[in-house]
Amino acid sequence: MNHGAAVMNGVAAIVVCGTVCGVPSATAGPDWGLNGTYIAISNGEWARKNEVFYDQASLRSTWTVRTQCSYPGECTGTVDSEWGWSAPIYQRSGVWYVKHTVENWIPCPDGTSAPGLQVFRFKPMTPEGGTADPTSDTLVGEDITTGVSGACGVSKPVYINMPFKLVKSG
Repeated sequence: MNHGAAVMNGVAAIVVCGTVCGVPSATAGPDWGLNGTYIAISNGEWARKNEVFYDQASLRSTWTVRTQCSYPGECTGTVDSEWGWSAPIYQRSGVWYVKHTVENWIPCPDGTSAPGLQVFRFKPMTPEGGTADPTSDTLVGEDITTGVSGACGVSKPVYINMPFKLVKSG
């Protein structure tokens, strides 16, 4: 009997059975990330400017989100907004973050403008405010945009915070 051939046949049987018999591959696993099309809504009705309620226009846009996760709670990827910007997205300890620069965000009296840093922070939540299943299609949090101190010659940063919701649409 040829023992080498018998060993090779056994290895081939394990490889075939591993892919056919339902044994998960090393790359298989639940989809822990956010992938697909989402509606992003920033609620201006409850906006605060420098911690004082300040009615702003609500903002709605469509995001295309692509992420990869090394394990639950640790993901990275990209968001493309219908408004023409693209930004990194990442997740740490169950909270998602998207940060991008908003050009010309603060209009200055001399006709120039200054940029702002917009940070979206959100996680799966139930309507009652409790933590939801991590695979939930609705995530809530906040949209915070901050202008740097010193912009337009004023040494006080402009800070606007709005409630934020991200809902999977496709």
